[in-house]
Amino acid sequence: MSVLLALILTPALAGCAAFASSPRGARRAILLLAGAAHLALTVRLWWARPAVSPQSWLGVDAMGLVFLTIASVLFLAAAVYSLGYLRDEQRSRHVDIEEGFLFINEPEAVFIGCLLLFLASMTLVTLSRHFGLLWVGVEATTLATAPLIYFHRHHRSLEATWKYLLICSVGIALALLGNFLLAVAAAGVRSGQAALLVDSLRQQAAQLNGPWLKVAFVFFLVGYGTKMGLAPLHTWLPDAHSESPSPVSALLSGALLNCAFLGILRMHQLCVAAGQADFSQGLLILFGLASVLVAAAFLQRQADFKRLLAYSSVEHMGLLALGVGLGGVGVFGSLLHAVNHSLTKAAMFLVAGNILAAYATKSTADVRGIRRVLPVTGVLWLAGFLALTGSPPFGTFLSEFTILKAALDQHHYVVAVLYLALLGLIFIGMANLVLPMAQGEALGKGPPAPRRRGEPLWSVVPAAVLLALTLTLGLWIPTWFRGALDEAASGFRTAAAPATAVATAEELLPR
Repeated sequence: MSVLLALILTPALAGCAAFASSPRGARRAILLLAGAAHLALTVRLWWARPAVSPQSWLGVDAMGLVFLTIASVLFLAAAVYSLGYLRDEQRSRHVDIEEGFLFINEPEAVFIGCLLLFLASMTLVTLSRHFGLLWVGVEATTLATAPLIYFHRHHRSLEATWKYLLICSVGIALALLGNFLLAVAAAGVRSGQAALLVDSLRQQAAQLNGPWLKVAFVFFLVGYGTKMGLAPLHTWLPDAHSESPSPVSALLSGALLNCAFLGILRMHQLCVAAGQADFSQGLLILFGLASVLVAAAFLQRQADFKRLLAYSSVEHMGLLALGVGLGGVGVFGSLLHAVNHSLTKAAMFLVAGNILAAYATKSTADVRGIRRVLPVTGVLWLAGFLALTGSPPFGTFLSEFTILKAALDQHHYVVAVLYLALLGLIFIGMANLVLPMAQGEALGKGPPAPRRRGEPLWSVVPAAVLLALTLTLGLWIPTWFRGALDEAASGFRTAAAPATAVATAEELLPR
């Protein structure tokens, strides 16, 4: 328990210290040291994971540990990138972007402090063993990230922040109502103990009121699905991801969306244990396909490359929901895909930050010749495109193929055909935009001319490491990591999907 508390308190106290500290160097050191300490504590959990008590409000299981590790790794990468990013922002108080000037007068203390509080709130979500405490953690992520989205204090940033707060607050309110409905479903099995403890409810799932449990799942799915970015609840996501500073966009897409997904997974686990798997799986398949379809439509001829990446996140959130909805080996594929997508998307947003700094525009039509202006960034941009579209040998190919196998195993042939068709359409749409940006003449069409600049290590190493991890997961998955994914997926097995259904993942995975 002391390690779990340290994981939450370390970034929380560091965030408070960043608000109070005045020297910029001290604040940046706090950011980096807190991120490194958090990752070290997370690694320790892989070696010695504390036993989960059914009555504990805090604990770590395999699924929570996977999502915690994603958040910790991405935060450290974003922290390293932020050191140089903040220095460049300080040097350039006015940045000419598209139609006007951005005034960078938000204190650096707010950026670093909120970033650390964001990590603390995400950690709370992954370690929560109580549905109410999980809700508190998800709400805390909203409050911590709103100032980060508004960092540039531009009118578009203000609009994106307002939309983010409004839509996500409605979603989180619906999730709160879902908690109330879950308490009603569990009214007959409390036995004097807290009604919303995850493990206690799973142990007594057969005694839950079925109709109330179904209604509660709908509110969980709509509420947390809004924060996750499932269509048609995704409308805040493109604006928030596009207008945020690049390291913040990386964490929003790579880590925050997973926290909302975890809330849905916890509730779906309960439905499976209560014998309501068919109901919850059907809704997950519906929302999953709808999200991929909406993303495929909006990815065609997208004018803003950061919005392009944001709509790609909508697509991949749909794939996560689809994999869990299909069940069997699809759950394993979905959890693996959550890891692959997070690593890839965070890397791509960091790369997009380099492109934005050099070209001073987010227009896909005005960016040409990245490989000539920023050679390393150009290679990473192309590699990230291949990873995002599920091309071999990246890990996203393996996880997407596993989800396809689940659809075929469950005889969802229409779903499989739609799945492949939409992925093909998305590949074509992204290729038409990404490839011309990387190739062509550096001083091609559209003002302004790119500012030729060096590529310091802080700007390329974090993204390169994340993409290297994605590539590694496509070629080799460590036994200990595969075991954690298997253990997490086992919590979704039904009588119709015995252990052998999940074990078939062994046939697909490289050793």
